[in-house]
Amino acid sequence: MTNAPKIIRENLHFLCAEIDGQLIQLEAFFKEPTAATARRIMDRAGYAHNLKTRILAACVRHMAGAKNNNRKHLTLRSLEFIASDLQRLSNLARQSLRHVENIETFSTLVPERYPAIVGRVREGVGRIEEAFASSDSALAIQIGQLQGKIEADYRKLFKIYTKDMRNADIRSADIANSLLVASEMQRMGDSLNSISEALISANIGQAVNFERYFALQSLMSDLDGVNGDLTVETIAETRSGSSISAIKNRKTEEVAAVFKDGEKSKVKEERQGVKSWHSIYPGLAPKILSYEKRSQSAALLIEHLPGLTFEHIVLNEKDTVCATALNRLTRTLKDVWKQTRTREPAELDSMQQLAKRLGEVRRVHPEFKDTKVSFSGTELPSFDRLIEQAAEREAKVPAPFSVYIHGDFNVDNIIYDPGEDRIHFIDLHRSRYMDYVQDVSVFMVSNYRLQVLDRDTRLRIMAVSQDFYKSARAFARKQGDDTFEYRLALGLARSFASSTRFIFDKSHARRMWLRSRYLIEQALACPPGDEARFRLQMKELFVD
Repeated sequence: MTNAPKIIRENLHFLCAEIDGQLIQLEAFFKEPTAATARRIMDRAGYAHNLKTRILAACVRHMAGAKNNNRKHLTLRSLEFIASDLQRLSNLARQSLRHVENIETFSTLVPERYPAIVGRVREGVGRIEEAFASSDSALAIQIGQLQGKIEADYRKLFKIYTKDMRNADIRSADIANSLLVASEMQRMGDSLNSISEALISANIGQAVNFERYFALQSLMSDLDGVNGDLTVETIAETRSGSSISAIKNRKTEEVAAVFKDGEKSKVKEERQGVKSWHSIYPGLAPKILSYEKRSQSAALLIEHLPGLTFEHIVLNEKDTVCATALNRLTRTLKDVWKQTRTREPAELDSMQQLAKRLGEVRRVHPEFKDTKVSFSGTELPSFDRLIEQAAEREAKVPAPFSVYIHGDFNVDNIIYDPGEDRIHFIDLHRSRYMDYVQDVSVFMVSNYRLQVLDRDTRLRIMAVSQDFYKSARAFARKQGDDTFEYRLALGLARSFASSTRFIFDKSHARRMWLRSRYLIEQALACPPGDEARFRLQMKELFVD
């Protein structure tokens, strides 16, 4: 805590002392309930609130100019969380007393069990300053582990109260309020756990929860033996809820590995996707260095791949680098598609995918709700109706073969290494055998949706999309895939519309939404049986 501003250190000290004082009074109340003891707790609500407010205000002042990913900013954010949870303990203490006021027979509460619970909370509060001052993660962990003990105490009380429900001599209202008191104690344990996570985050310079910290420690143990002093730096957070961090050598700043954690099912899919790529097409996917699972979460330690994301190249690098990267990407894809091709037909199901995502889209853009559309007095089919009709048509036009695809082929999931002239894929949890149009459409729209207004950059983005399309179309013709453009129209329609849920700019989102409708209308206008003759007007689609 020596690195924290003096005013924050002082107010945190006073806040911890204030909360401890209130908990002492709460402990005394359960031992010997008196109105005077309860009043002393209720009357001190403003003290904790004012101290928390001072800490939060000081943190805001000192965060001005601090970068989001640096240790100072994270330390101050952690202090905000700690102060808020300390005040929450004060609120929970008062709330428990309000429930006690409604209990006629105090013995129903089994009050003798509560001083031990409050004592555990006091134990946690008493360790906060030391854990922060000495950056002692072990001490911080001990604070968090008190939650488990309080949870066990709560479960014992819960069994007692639920058993008493069968006793006709005990007022049901007394049992209900006793359960509420126990619930407030349980929430105190949750606050201690949150404080523990904030302390750990400040100590290691990385926002973590309990499970993530233990997974990170376990996976980094092998690297520590090789690389010595390591630091952790967040580099991305996926929309699926996973967090991606770079593990760096503190002295050289070189990235030793990439740490990815999240929901167990997602991480497991990622692991399986990487394994599949290694067996199907070695060299594209990174190596998995280690895997750890805990409860409902899991984590991977992944090989760090040198190079630049395709998004970075399109937006920042020279035309020559961009052209070289695109050339290598298209050549790599064609090779993957040829080597993994099977005779099994593949259904794109892009309209079904879009139908499932309309709710998410409209929560972000309620103006896209399905209303009647008319033009020059003629009523047009609704967007939802168009999707239904297109889904029926799409089901009758499968791809003539399957290939192994990435599954989430956005420009930030593709890495190009200029030194080795090699392409790598990341974020592989959706990889499977499928219609390659899925990857083609996602890549093209992920370029289009880049929110860059600079005219020259927009022209480059459009050129990349056009060139990529031409390469994919050439592959389709060589493979005898006659309905490629028809399926691509529906794939692009899906990607244009569903991607608006990631776009805040209303005008940009509307351009994408209208392109989606146009593509579906064009696909439906094609006479059944003539899908092989369908042609996309790509220049009009990819020009702003």
